[in-house]
Amino acid sequence: MTQPIATAIRTKLTEALSPSELSVINESHMHNVPPGSESHFKVVVVSDQFQDKRLVQRHQMIYQPLQAELANGVHALAIHAYTADEWQKQGIAPESPKCLG
Repeated sequence: MTQPIATAIRTKLTEALSPSELSVINESHMHNVPPGSESHFKVVVVSDQFQDKRLVQRHQMIYQPLQAELANGVHALAIHAYTADEWQKQGIAPESPKCLG
């Protein structure tokens, strides 16, 4: 049996980035997709590995271990990547915008 995509995302990001905080949120229900879909996700990742990395580098560090998921069914991935200090100041990731389609 294939594991849920959310579980695969959580496992791969944990292995790749050793995050101190990790949220994987399936936001598919907010989009025009069949019930139970796993196509739209939001990830909030807090990792020391993001220290001194530009935003684009952080996103690349997240995309790299998720190549299979992005090529096979994940249509959208909202990324919020923070260092521990940034997360302590921010405390919460922004809400995802409403789907227009």
